[in-house]
Amino acid sequence: MKKYIYTLYKRAKAISIGFVLSVAAIQTAQAQDAHFSQFFEAPLLRNPALAGLFEGDVRVQTVQRSQWGTVTVPYLTGSINAEYKKPIGKNNDYLTLGMEVMYDKAGAINFTTINVMPVLNYHKSLSDNKTKYLSMGFMGGWVQRSIDRSKVETNSQFDGYGYNPSIPDGEPLSQSKYTYWDGSVGMSFNSAIAGSEDNNYYIGVAYHHFNTPLNSFYKDPSIELHPKIVASAGVKWATSEVSSLTFFADYSQQGTYTETVLGGLYSRKVGVYYDQPDYIIHFGAFLRWNDAFIPVVKLDYRPFSVALSYDANISTLKTASQSQGGFELSVSYVGFLDRDNSTKNAVLCPRF
Repeated sequence: MKKYIYTLYKRAKAISIGFVLSVAAIQTAQAQDAHFSQFFEAPLLRNPALAGLFEGDVRVQTVQRSQWGTVTVPYLTGSINAEYKKPIGKNNDYLTLGMEVMYDKAGAINFTTINVMPVLNYHKSLSDNKTKYLSMGFMGGWVQRSIDRSKVETNSQFDGYGYNPSIPDGEPLSQSKYTYWDGSVGMSFNSAIAGSEDNNYYIGVAYHHFNTPLNSFYKDPSIELHPKIVASAGVKWATSEVSSLTFFADYSQQGTYTETVLGGLYSRKVGVYYDQPDYIIHFGAFLRWNDAFIPVVKLDYRPFSVALSYDANISTLKTASQSQGGFELSVSYVGFLDRDNSTKNAVLCPRF
């Protein structure tokens, strides 16, 4: 009898913990946006005014992330963005059009978020030699959030003998799926350093969710998605004809949550001609403050790039997670188009 009661107790406890983790996933996602350790490979999620800050006419990037597999059902996050830029007018200005699509699935109840966000960014030249630009970008579109109600398990479904799925879960959720419109705006400034084509930097700030959309499965009008402010910076410095250092940093604040992530990459060109190397290898590390240490390796084989990173958890959750966070893989394509108004000679910076 004692063994039977203990088995029932363990089952009830498991149901309770499972629901708590699911609710935690919902509350965390509502309070704080999904993020990537390779944040520099998902620029539109940082700031729509970072669209077009690359050496090329088109760029397509995807980042895939899996984490918390040692704690609960793995959280899966994916992003793909595409950008197209072209000169406009007669003052060295240019325009970038883009699209950001993000997918995030968290927890045992498959709490899923899908974002589809068109992007527009205008780059205003501030110098005759095309080395300084002030950019203003806008991003806005459709968001859908959903849960799998059939996977919700609560203590209300414990009938004294065990879990009984025929009993209602007791949660007054009015819907298992909802959609809303969302928007972001940002500004950035980028410049060559001392007129060099190889040394440059950028700074930017963005304001996300400026329309504070409603964000609740309970149709509670008082629950809104908190606006988020993101400050970004990056600098690239050539240390020789074949090597360079690149540093990135982001600071974000959303409601009471803050996040700081910073680090850098050392890059080395490999090949006979340093101005057209066979490939470029990068390696380095990033730190998400009080959360994770993130080693990164990246390979450029023009026009493609592949990067792999891993989160080593250093937060208070490291005991439960066994210091394991998650792998992240990114793939990107950057190239010029064969056209008369290519940006190949129209824009000298930036070169990130």
